[in-house]
Amino acid sequence: MAKRIKADICIIGAGSGGLSVAAGAAQMGAKTVLIERDAMGGDCLNTGCVPSKALLAAARQAYRMGAGAPFGVTPVKPKVDFAKVHAHVHDVIAAIAPNDSVARFEALGVTVIKDHGRFKDGATVIAGDTEISARRFVIATGSRAAVPPIPGLDKVPFFTNENIFENTECPAHLIVVGGGPIGMEMAQAHRRLGAKVTVLEGMRVFGRDDPELSAIVVDRLRREGVDIVEGAKVAGVAGEEGRVVVTVEVAGRTRDIEGSHLLIATGRRPNVEGLDLEKAGIDYTSKGLVVDERLRTSNKRIFGIGDVAGGLQFTHVAGYHAGIVIRNALFRVPARADHSSIPWVTYTDPELAHVGETEAEARERHMKINVLRWHFAENDRAQAERETEGVIKVVTDSHARVLGATIAGAHAGELILPWVLARTHALKLSAMAGVVAPYPTFSEVGKRVAGSYYTPTLYSPKTRMLVRFLGLFG
Repeated sequence: MAKRIKADICIIGAGSGGLSVAAGAAQMGAKTVLIERDAMGGDCLNTGCVPSKALLAAARQAYRMGAGAPFGVTPVKPKVDFAKVHAHVHDVIAAIAPNDSVARFEALGVTVIKDHGRFKDGATVIAGDTEISARRFVIATGSRAAVPPIPGLDKVPFFTNENIFENTECPAHLIVVGGGPIGMEMAQAHRRLGAKVTVLEGMRVFGRDDPELSAIVVDRLRREGVDIVEGAKVAGVAGEEGRVVVTVEVAGRTRDIEGSHLLIATGRRPNVEGLDLEKAGIDYTSKGLVVDERLRTSNKRIFGIGDVAGGLQFTHVAGYHAGIVIRNALFRVPARADHSSIPWVTYTDPELAHVGETEAEARERHMKINVLRWHFAENDRAQAERETEGVIKVVTDSHARVLGATIAGAHAGELILPWVLARTHALKLSAMAGVVAPYPTFSEVGKRVAGSYYTPTLYSPKTRMLVRFLGLFG
């Protein structure tokens, strides 16, 4: 006989979004059930954000050993033990895993069921031999690597983000299909750790980012030896373990690129299969669940959050969604998700960070805009650390309200936060220009770019005349 549980809220999926809902709901007194068929922590902890940043950190250490000459430090060619790099990556995962563990969530009062969850009807979920009825449900099943229908790919071993972090040997030549954040991060990491790397992108790498600033990152990767081929249509793949041949068409010409390993980094696909969504009256497409501004599905007692909701696929978005759902599901507050100020960062070196509208988007949407730039080369801390490759670019409307910002440079992911605040609260540049920034810090680039908006007026002929006039009065 099936075990039956009656709960206030039931969550399917223990990734970042599902865990946030479960932790919040349980600590607020709601009877909470969390269902996860695979590893706790989801993609972010096990195959995404955490291992990729750990690998990038190892690659940065290797790179710095050979980049000391400008500081008077003799460069040394690093000896990379890739098996130990692999161990480092998994040590980092293991260090964070207790925060996402079954034990921690059970200690918070969450009932955790390690099984596959699926809907029996619009008010019941089945997980193994357990039936869960709840006032509200949350689908937080995330996404997985999208594998394109490339001829021959089904016959060739290849990596995605889901298995590349299990690799213990440095590839001799890694071919990366896809020039988005995952592809470019993994390209630079593997190049710095000793692999030859080729990136194949059908359109433009960093396609969602400002081309002016993304070009700074692309130039850096190319100087480090990453071969980046844009406008490359992959026509087919052939090969075997340790040898892969990718046929590409570029500018009407076909050529073969031979490598040792293949990484497919062509986006993500929402996990909507196997949930029996039809039985619960939930509408969905190949892009994910159909949700409204309150993140409710077509069955209003069931919410969709994170990657499976079909929007921006970032861990911080899933966390943001969790807060929206808790307000709606537990407090009956009609909170709505606003994605207009969601930032994103690509953790290459230099980093590439963005929030709000790009220059091109702003020109389409507004009658008049202002575009401001400040170069890292004019920042004293950047000079001291020889991290002068970078630009901050800010776009405002005609009233100096911040529409968007993009930063390419050292610590861009950290430097973007004040601009997220400015965009979220429709702040004017005067708010940023008026703060006191500690010296010397990279954060001064934000204050300086904001101040540059007022420079033409502050030092204009009219201002000089006013100063001279006031000087007549003593």
